Amino acid sequence: MGGAAKDAAEHLASLEDGRAVWLDGARVENPSAHPAFRNAVRSAAGLYGYQADPANLEAMTFPSPTARRRVNRAWQMPTSLEELLQRRRAMTAWAECHAGFMGRAPDHLASAVTGQIMGLEVFEAYDPERARAFHDYFIHARDNDLYLTYVIVNPQLDRSKSTGEQGGDSPMLRIVDEDVEGVTVRGGKMLGTAAVLANEMFVAHLQPLKPDEEDYAISFAVPMAAKGLRLLARKSYEGRALSTFDDPLASRFDENDGLVWFDDVKVPWERVFVHRSPAMCARQFHATPGHIYQNYQAQIRLAVKFKFLVGLARRICETIGTVKMPPVAETLGMLAAQATAVETMLHGMEAKGRQRGRYFVPDAHSVYAAQAYCQALYPRMVERVRGLAGGALIMLPSSERDLADPELAGILQSVQQSADGAPPVERVRLMKLAWDALGSEFAGRQTQYEMFYAGAPFVTRGHAFRTYDWEGAEALVAAVSGSAEETRTDPA
Repeated sequence: MGGAAKDAAEHLASLEDGRAVWLDGARVENPSAHPAFRNAVRSAAGLYGYQADPANLEAMTFPSPTARRRVNRAWQMPTSLEELLQRRRAMTAWAECHAGFMGRAPDHLASAVTGQIMGLEVFEAYDPERARAFHDYFIHARDNDLYLTYVIVNPQLDRSKSTGEQGGDSPMLRIVDEDVEGVTVRGGKMLGTAAVLANEMFVAHLQPLKPDEEDYAISFAVPMAAKGLRLLARKSYEGRALSTFDDPLASRFDENDGLVWFDDVKVPWERVFVHRSPAMCARQFHATPGHIYQNYQAQIRLAVKFKFLVGLARRICETIGTVKMPPVAETLGMLAAQATAVETMLHGMEAKGRQRGRYFVPDAHSVYAAQAYCQALYPRMVERVRGLAGGALIMLPSSERDLADPELAGILQSVQQSADGAPPVERVRLMKLAWDALGSEFAGRQTQYEMFYAGAPFVTRGHAFRTYDWEGAEALVAAVSGSAEETRTDPA
């Protein structure tokens, strides 16, 4: 039912749009072919290839109600728990394609926008015209199965000051002009994760704004090739990777980040969703299911990533012959328990979900509790796996070229023995993978990302505080306290 789904070739072709990407002081003429980005671009395109495979088509996609084609299930608005689980299984399959290392894969922003559309009445109460623009944009993005990314926080300047207190020359994105055709914006937003891989940029303001900071209060979407839009990419880990053997993750899954600079970009009114409303900027996320759906997707991805780390830990211990040692088995058991807890929390947010009008939404507190837990757990798990590996992550050849030299290869093969009988080259391959996941510069960025992608810990814990059933907890305390009072005996 429905036409063909977007495939790898279609996505690759869509990126040939003349976008302005800057790296190492020069403009990258064709990011899709540049050594700093090309493998990540193909990894992203491979997700669409996976969904278009006839063997996966039904599980990964559904017929768009407004187009003669199938689109990814991340655009699906579940009306029941079963539909939510169907959608989750598709996103799990995508996450397994990159072991959870692509934090801004296409299903992340699709989930955020879809969640916001589930609360379209919030936009309609704010401004029917902006609501209509947002609805039309959602149809456009869904029916073309666009890869969207977003920038929703400002560059870090003086964090002791609010957005409006930064001064008249502040580089933060703001409205500088408007007319009958649209709005002109100027300034920067971060972090632009996966912008090189994406079709369009969704712009919003998640950080709190004061009522008089209207110039900064805007939400819109533009193509990555919009006139005046520039991406200043950070250092490319892919560009510095020696090979897929030596840097198996960095060479394929470096989605890159960067400063997105808007140099008087003109945004037509039909792509403006919030206009000069600080209150609506917050409601766009928190009064709709948008924030829940985007972070629910992140938890699906993280469940896969934690499973990968636990599997990696076990393989390391089998290779170096420590897997049966009681202290090692205990550590592996704890890692397994923690990974299972993450997966179980995912199931809990689904089971405790509820209807919101027509749509089924995961439980908000369960999402935020998992978020706060995983934010603290990820660096601890990385540290524990590194502890299990010990010097095995250091005693590695400089590159696979060492193995091509017969004399060096003989020496390396004599010291790269595996307890499980695997060939020396396989031990090296495994440890190279482990280092890229745990200790390389790519791995360091991954840890920083998992610790802060949803905000600083006080932000995520604040969400958990705000959404917990305090009334029920305090009622339990009161009930037990009252019961104790009633049963108190007279000492006399």
